Amino acid sequence: MNNSTHSPAPVRIGIIGGGLMGREAASVFGRWFALDNHPVRAELSAVCDLQPSLLDWFRQVPTVKLLTTSHHELLASPDVDVVYVAVPHHLHKPIYLDVLRAGKDLLAEKPFGIDLEAARAIRDEAKKLGRFVRVSSEYPFLPGAQRAFAMARAGDLGPLLGIRASFLHSSDLDPQKPINWKRQVKFCGKGGVLNDLGLHVAHLPLRLGWRPARVFAQLQKIYTTRPDGKGGTAACDTWDNAALHTDVHIDGQTVPLTLEMKRMAPTETDTWIFEVMGTDRGVRYSTKEPKTLRTYRRGREQWWEKTDLGFSMPFKTITGGIFTPGFPDMLMQMWAAYLAERAGVLGDRFGCATPDEAVAQHEIWEAALASQKEAAVVAVTYS
Repeated sequence: MNNSTHSPAPVRIGIIGGGLMGREAASVFGRWFALDNHPVRAELSAVCDLQPSLLDWFRQVPTVKLLTTSHHELLASPDVDVVYVAVPHHLHKPIYLDVLRAGKDLLAEKPFGIDLEAARAIRDEAKKLGRFVRVSSEYPFLPGAQRAFAMARAGDLGPLLGIRASFLHSSDLDPQKPINWKRQVKFCGKGGVLNDLGLHVAHLPLRLGWRPARVFAQLQKIYTTRPDGKGGTAACDTWDNAALHTDVHIDGQTVPLTLEMKRMAPTETDTWIFEVMGTDRGVRYSTKEPKTLRTYRRGREQWWEKTDLGFSMPFKTITGGIFTPGFPDMLMQMWAAYLAERAGVLGDRFGCATPDEAVAQHEIWEAALASQKEAAVVAVTYS
């Protein structure tokens, strides 16, 4: 049969959490045909949310057979193979374990548990049960991020001088913004912004094998209260900004690695940055300039060269190469990688964050919290 007409068997997906990211995932599956001959066909079959009003949006999706307020009912459905869970962090461990024990594979949201203990428990249960589990981290699937990763992995930058990975927002600058669950330790975890934005920052360094050995953390809590949306105020007790100064061992050298996660970074809106500087070459990519890859080569003088990028994604789509990708496109690429790897056909393409990488980031955050408390450099312990 001609590959262009072959329709692979569907992988039936259930979503637990019908909010922002649940709807984004549904949008990805609805335009799955935009992928050019992907070996797996994704099909949304079931959605769960505690708020019936959120489920109404999914009624327009023709493949959905089950809308429920009980995640146990969704997990009992024979029409679900893979489950995507987008819920607050304190619910990760119980719901993720329920998914795994129901015999389903899992695409988990970051940070993969509210803390290190939860992350290790989820990872270990997945290994014990033999379930396929990966963790959501979309930004490395952009063309610029892929090019920067490839240059770093090639190892021809010369001795490395420094590495920076950042994820910056300005969404919390307004003190009158009402509080939500991400601003409360009991829901988001003691890591605060580390849990919220951290895996996006740690994904590429960890994939490159760059595990921080030591960390000195500078964490900030800016506003201690916020409006509660009911005419009063509520305690806002999570960390807002984090700058982690770490060192990694690469080719016999100790190299500075800076990890930045900020909810209060003026002028920044969803800005993801990855930069690697060597003596011979360097590379920098930022979503602030989504089409631009910056590189340099050593000469009598050094300057940044700019390459204009098009729609060169890991998984080909019908979209022309002259166009510019956005968030829905990198989300589709992440799902394409997840389902391809699950089917054993990822090849040499970049894959989603693994449970081991998710646990490793929690191990870094644990050391960072200890560093902040002690005002000292703290060694990172990995399991």
